[in-house]
Amino acid sequence: MNRTDLQRLLARRRSIRAYTSDPVAREDIETILRLARTAPSGANLQPGRFHVLTGKALGSLVNALASAIAAGEPQSREYSYFPDPMPKMLRARQVAAGYALYNALGIERRDLDARRRQFQRNYAFFDAPVGIVITIDRDMGKGCFMDLGMAVMALLLAAEDLGYGTTGLGALAHYGPVVHRHLDLPEDELVVCGIALGVADRNADANQVRTEREDLSVFAEFHGFDARS
Repeated sequence: MNRTDLQRLLARRRSIRAYTSDPVAREDIETILRLARTAPSGANLQPGRFHVLTGKALGSLVNALASAIAAGEPQSREYSYFPDPMPKMLRARQVAAGYALYNALGIERRDLDARRRQFQRNYAFFDAPVGIVITIDRDMGKGCFMDLGMAVMALLLAAEDLGYGTTGLGALAHYGPVVHRHLDLPEDELVVCGIALGVADRNADANQVRTEREDLSVFAEFHGFDARS
């Protein structure tokens, strides 16, 4: 069976952690965001807001985050991205993903300083020319996070379709209050994550990494397809 355009798009999308200096046209970003908003939304609530930064505005936020980290500002526990405690099976996946990236970058397992520096590049949006801060109303229910997630996936695919690279920045929530203060966000907005957006540097070692996905038999069960059942 020949792959459709959508299947090829899904198969080639990956997290991009190195970008060229090429700018991203505002009209392209507007197209990407409009397409993101076409994602399914329960009762058409359309949860989430997208704060798009570039140039000096993005640089100012990156500097604010760097200053907060250097000053030892504690990480926020307002919103948890990962389960706590992390189950062993999921921890193994997390470790494997980290190892794949650090190995591609030539960072030794015990070089904790280099690992920390690489992780902190999340807060510089990996030097992408565009950074997007995604927020949600604090009063939204858990299902609205699912709807927002579908909008984020639509954003990633729309960007890929236009020839741009992206990566999600869940780590941004660790310093959500810093982002909140810097952007002077309304009190009812919660920082969920960030997105780095730009033209991928296809030759960068960080962009050669592909994480593995589970086999279908592990995460899916089929009922009623056996004629005998």
